[in-house]
Amino acid sequence: MEFKTFVFYFLSAILVFAGLRVITARNPVHAALYLVLAFFSASGVWMLLQAEFLAIALVLVYVGAVMVLFLFVVMMLDINLDRLREGFWSYLPLGAIIALLMVAEMALVLGGNYLGLFESNVAQAGADTSNVQSVGRLMFTEYMYPFELASVILLVGIVAAVALTQREKRKNKSVDASRQVFVKARDRVRVLQMPAEKRD
Repeated sequence: MEFKTFVFYFLSAILVFAGLRVITARNPVHAALYLVLAFFSASGVWMLLQAEFLAIALVLVYVGAVMVLFLFVVMMLDINLDRLREGFWSYLPLGAIIALLMVAEMALVLGGNYLGLFESNVAQAGADTSNVQSVGRLMFTEYMYPFELASVILLVGIVAAVALTQREKRKNKSVDASRQVFVKARDRVRVLQMPAEKRD
């Protein structure tokens, strides 16, 4: 078995396992950690395909946004944060294992590329082009409609998230101009007749 094939199966097995644990873990902290591992393993597979831009974008966008997603879920579900802080050290072994797996994946992919253990069967781009340029050209020419559809879906998700956070009706201080026009002075001001008092 070639080294590249071994790394691919290793990353794929971790990716499948992490994906299954994301949907089966009952603890939301564990699910978020497994989701980070799944994204990191997928970026390793893309590195094997020499799609460095997509791999870095996956790590920066998705892995960086996972904690924001987790915080949003915590706010929506009203999870007791004090209890999560108390059990912080219980998550340390799982976090350490996931961190070691990510370091091992980085070492296999980057070390294999550095030592020349991978065969470059993937078609290489010319010196005057790059991955970013090729992805941009495909995204805005052949895949323009799916790209726009994805942006609309993301916009709908943002609007739905904002709507879900509005749990109770806010008391706004709006003014009805038509009701103000028909208001009379006697409805707003009451004049009291009080006897005058003299001080000695």
